[in-house]
Amino acid sequence: MIRLAVDWIDQAACRDLDTELFFPNRVTGPALDQAEQAKTICAGCPVAQACLDWALKTHQDAGIWGGKTEEERRALRRGRNHK
Repeated sequence: MIRLAVDWIDQAACRDLDTELFFPNRVTGPALDQAEQAKTICAGCPVAQACLDWALKTHQDAGIWGGKTEEERRALRRGRNHK
């Protein structure tokens, strides 16, 4: 089993927030507002890049990580695979 360091998590802006905020149930309606709220928190996070990198390396399929949605992370992975 490969273990990746998550020492950045103690500095995350979301560390004391309800994690449900970062896992909207849908991609329409109120869930869009929820995703935008989560992304706003990520935008001010000092470790957002480390969070995003971790999510990409560990293939997180759900939620907002490093300010990116599932779709945005898939697009990033596709872009990296074509280089």
